[in-house]
Amino acid sequence: MRELLIIGIGPGHPDQLTVQAVKALNRVDVFFRIGKGDARAGLNAARDEILRRHVTRPGYRVVDIPEPPRDRSPSLTADGYQDAVHDWYAARAALIARAILDELGPDGTGAFLVWGDPSLYDSMLRIIDRVLALGLVTFEYTVIPGVTSVQALAAAHRIMLNRVGEPVHITPARRIAGGLPEGLDSAVVMLDRGFTPAAFDDQGLDVFWGAYLSTPDEVLISGPLAEVAGRITETRAALRERHGWIMDTYLLQRDQEDGG
Repeated sequence: MRELLIIGIGPGHPDQLTVQAVKALNRVDVFFRIGKGDARAGLNAARDEILRRHVTRPGYRVVDIPEPPRDRSPSLTADGYQDAVHDWYAARAALIARAILDELGPDGTGAFLVWGDPSLYDSMLRIIDRVLALGLVTFEYTVIPGVTSVQALAAAHRIMLNRVGEPVHITPARRIAGGLPEGLDSAVVMLDRGFTPAAFDDQGLDVFWGAYLSTPDEVLISGPLAEVAGRITETRAALRERHGWIMDTYLLQRDQEDGG
């Protein structure tokens, strides 16, 4: 039976793959890569470097799958957003099912390389379930965990994510558009199309921001939000213009005494 490996490859540095991930890479016959367009060429280059550095098995192939369009209109309601995401999942699943059927032999091993870890704000596992539900192709699949950008952010800034005895809160930016919810003093924010906290009317937050984490292009900014929000906004725009894309995340914390 066909086998798929969903391999977490970390935020971009080839040295941040686990030993388990490297062993998995060397079992693969076909690496499937979902195209992100010319603007994301740097992402594909990073994947290619991971394969060049870690795969010693000869004869593997890389198969590109086109990325279907997705409605990202800022005006989408919550229900509209969910519908747009599910439509995108369905389109992706159909393309992936066809690629597996056409490109991977009945006893072959294929793989998708997932940024960070497949469990955190990545759609691949949900889509793989949809691929199987289509009934076009059957396979078994295994998930290989990876280092997340959240871990990379904390390491780069040499900080802890949680305060003593408090939870770690991880959220997409759209959930904090009005500021941190009452009673929440610390949050890791992902999937921000801009820098949402720049509009906060809150002088009591510190921010630890990072872009292109664990890559040669890494940029870090930290400090009181009121002092560095403008700098982050400007830096982020300049980086997006320079590279054509950006991946960033940040930690917001209430400015208070912390015992460790």
